[in-house]
Amino acid sequence: MIINAIFFYLFAGITVASAVMVITARNPVHSVLFLILAFVNAAGLFVLLGAEFLAMILIVVYVGAVAVLFLFVVMMLDVDFTELRRGLLNYLPVGVLIGGILLAELLLVVGGWVIAPAARQSAALAANVTNTEALGLVLYTKYVYFFEAAGIILLVAMIGAIVMTLQHKPNVRRQNIDQQVARGRASAIELVNVKPGQGLS
Repeated sequence: MIINAIFFYLFAGITVASAVMVITARNPVHSVLFLILAFVNAAGLFVLLGAEFLAMILIVVYVGAVAVLFLFVVMMLDVDFTELRRGLLNYLPVGVLIGGILLAELLLVVGGWVIAPAARQSAALAANVTNTEALGLVLYTKYVYFFEAAGIILLVAMIGAIVMTLQHKPNVRRQNIDQQVARGRASAIELVNVKPGQGLS
């Protein structure tokens, strides 16, 4: 138990410190690196809680895809963050309002969870089922329609992002499949009768 407590305070302290550094670091690349550190330590906390599937998802999805994507975008686009910070005070009231709403929702959820513990719903699963298998059984049976709806929403968002960022450059040659398939002998081959001693003009 002492070892678990030591690792818990170690992971929790590094997570909180790195989360603070994410929003206070002046260099955006350093902010993304601190975000990756926060994700890794949060995964360690999930392992201590016995939620190894969530720890694996946090490492594979968030660290391996989202945070690295943030890092590449920040490094490749060379965004001028000093220019973006100049209009920060204009959006401060809206940010405070949204933050207050989110805080109120979190307090309502936690308060309802503490006040009415009988309202907690959990699926009845066998005792010999692992954490990952139990999550899969609940996700693909009871919440399968919500899971499919989330997949469709993500697909539509991905297609929308591709369409919005697609740019057609005028001087780039593109492949026209219909024109290639419809080609015949007359348009594909040109027979030239070259006489001796003459060249092609």
